[in-house]
Amino acid sequence: MFTGIITGVGRIAAVHDLGSSSQHGKRLSVQTPAGYLDDVGLGDSIAINGACMTVTSLDIAQGLFTIDVSAESLACTSGLDIAGTVNLEKALRAADRLGGHIVSGHVDGVGQVTHFAAVGESWRLDVLAPPELARFLAFKGSITVQGVSLTVNSVADSPQGCTVSINLIPHTLTHTALGELATGQRVNLEIDLMARYVERMLSLSGSFASIGPKPMNPTHPA
Repeated sequence: MFTGIITGVGRIAAVHDLGSSSQHGKRLSVQTPAGYLDDVGLGDSIAINGACMTVTSLDIAQGLFTIDVSAESLACTSGLDIAGTVNLEKALRAADRLGGHIVSGHVDGVGQVTHFAAVGESWRLDVLAPPELARFLAFKGSITVQGVSLTVNSVADSPQGCTVSINLIPHTLTHTALGELATGQRVNLEIDLMARYVERMLSLSGSFASIGPKPMNPTHPA
């Protein structure tokens, strides 16, 4: 589990094929900031641009770790098969503060940046989410973009999908890779975990009997 609060900005330094066909994934070498891997162990989970991945090798002295990304994960995400800057977040510990919102690190869809420009001291980011995610997005709700927990300022539905508008403060741009976004870029999205369960419960409302404890049979006199 994660919070969507980025703990470091790294860089995919190298991408290697794990096979010769489209059914094979990629092995990524990720460069991290100095000291970032001091408390990381083999097999730990690190979210890369919002996608939870497993550390398969470590070079703490060089600040490098590797991950293996399956073909399925590559098909469901964006930007994990090319070199470039990425947002990093280590897995949540039980005693950590939940500064963002509950994030699973499972990308629900890939959106597209439709607007990214300065507004006063902040920046406005508009992202077109796929139509199937529209029912999970709400005004003042939470969304994860490239692994960053953000608050939705407005939603606008269209046949193409749902456009969410987000305000980014200078601190967010400085401490994440979101400052490098550009119009037309594809981004990884994760919906709010609670919205996922609410939608599921509403879709099954009335379909099944109560799952609570059944009343006990009345006792009969001897």
